[in-house]
Amino acid sequence: VQLQASGGGLVQPGGSLRLSCAASGRISRINTKGWYRQAPGKQRELVARIFYGGEKIYADSVKGRFTISSLDAANSVYLQMNRLTAEDTAVYYCRVATGANEYWGQGTQVTVSS
Repeated sequence: VQLQASGGGLVQPGGSLRLSCAASGRISRINTKGWYRQAPGKQRELVARIFYGGEKIYADSVKGRFTISSLDAANSVYLQMNRLTAEDTAVYYCRVATGANEYWGQGTQVTVSS
């Protein structure tokens, strides 16, 4: 099973993007789905995560601006990003984790610049 992330691009400060991540096949017993990002010269960090029961957590830097959602039937996860700033510029990765495995998408570049 592979994850395919899409939706990145170049956007002006204050703009919005919606990232999507879909699995090529069925993944059973998913515990969490999430989005991570890695900016140049920095470590990969958690952006948002959604748990099996529906609980969501966000990095402090994106709270109130980003929203994570998922479609269980499609093994997909989305990230709506609003009021983007230059500090949000990074490669964004989706991740799906079960009790035994984790799957990562290939990354999609988000660049916020005027």
